[in-house]
Amino acid sequence: MTAIPFQQPCAGGREMEYVAKASAAGSFGSAGPFAARCCRLLEERLDVRKVLLTSSCTAALEIAVLLADLGPGDEVIMPSFTFVATASAVVRAGATPVFVDIRADTLNLDERLIERAVTERTRAVLPVHHAGVACDMAALGKIAAAHRLTVIEDAAQGINAWYRGQALGTLGTLGCFSFNETKSIHCGTGGALCVNRPDWIARAEMIRDRGTDRSRFARGEVGYYTWTDDGSAFAPSEITCAFLYAQLERLDEITARRRAQADHYAALFEPMAAQGRIDLLRTPAECLSNGQMFCILLPTPAGRHGLIAFLRERGVQAVFHYVPLHTSPMGRRVGIVGTPLPVTESISARAVRLPLFHAMTSAQQEQVAAAVTEYCRENILEPAA
Repeated sequence: MTAIPFQQPCAGGREMEYVAKASAAGSFGSAGPFAARCCRLLEERLDVRKVLLTSSCTAALEIAVLLADLGPGDEVIMPSFTFVATASAVVRAGATPVFVDIRADTLNLDERLIERAVTERTRAVLPVHHAGVACDMAALGKIAAAHRLTVIEDAAQGINAWYRGQALGTLGTLGCFSFNETKSIHCGTGGALCVNRPDWIARAEMIRDRGTDRSRFARGEVGYYTWTDDGSAFAPSEITCAFLYAQLERLDEITARRRAQADHYAALFEPMAAQGRIDLLRTPAECLSNGQMFCILLPTPAGRHGLIAFLRERGVQAVFHYVPLHTSPMGRRVGIVGTPLPVTESISARAVRLPLFHAMTSAQQEQVAAAVTEYCRENILEPAA
C-alpha cells in the first residue's frame, strides 16, 4: 500500500527562479524588492492598510503584544486549544494568558464565555481562527468594544479565509499569519502582521526593525536611523521573501485546491458522521474556510489512539491535535483558567488530524477514508457523544 504522509510542503511554481534572482542581485538581507512585492500583494488582496512580513507568526504575535503595550498585571483572554505561540508571546511580555473554552462545532473560542473571564485587568482578547474557519468576530467585536479590549487575531491558519466577506487578519486591531511549511502558503518559516490601526503603523515598523526607525530612513524621511523603541530582529530575509512571493502569486489557485480537498474529505466522511461513529467540524454560513486542515473526532480517547495506530499500519500518517495549554507544565505555572474547559479537554483527547497537502490526490484521500471507515466499523460501535 502506498505510504501517505501527514503533510508535504507545496512548491512547484516560480520559487527557485525568484530565489535565484534575489541571489544574483545580491539581495540577502531584509526589506528587499521581493519583500516589498509580498507586502503590496497582501495589502491589495486582503484590503488592509499595512502588512509587515516577519520571520514567523510567533514574531508577528510578539510584535502585536508589544504594540498593544501588554505587560505585567495585564490579562489576555484566549483559547487553551491552540499552539503554544499564542500564549508564549503574551507570557514573554509579562502578561497573563486567561484560558476560555472552545465551541465544539468549530473548535474556536466560545464567544458566549468571553465576558465571564473579563476582569479589571483584562486588556486584550486573542481569538484563534482554527483551521481557517473564523471565530464569531461580530459577537467578539461587540464584547471587545464594550470592555475596551484590543483584539489580536491569531490567523496563523487563516490566509485567504474570510468572514462575512472580510479577510481574516483584518477584523481585529492586529492580525497575525503563519507561512510555516505546514501551511497551504509557505516559505519554510515566515509570517506577517496586519496593522489595522493607521496610528500604530510607524511603531510597528520600529519594533519589527530592532526598535529603530530604519524604515523611515529607507524611505528618506529621516537623515539617519537610531534606536527609538523596544524591538528585535523580526524581519525575514529577502531569499525567504522571494520564495514566498512565488507562493502568493498562486494564492487563489492553491486555496481553491485545498478547499476542494477538504470538501472531498467531508463528502467521504459524512456517512460515518450520520451513523454517529465520528463527528465532523462544521463551517458556519458566514465563514469561507481556506481548507487548511481536516479533523475528525472519535467518540473516545481510546478510539483516537487506536485509529492513529491502525492508519500507521496501513501506511497513513495521521496525528493527534493540540495538547491544551492549561494542562502543560508552563500553562499551569503562568496561566489562569478563566472558565471551565470541558469542551477543550474532551476534544483534545478525541481529535485526529488526517493527511492533507497540495499534491494529495483524490485516490489518496479515498484510501485514507476507506481505512478510517474500516476501523470505525470494526471498533466504533456506539454513537459519538
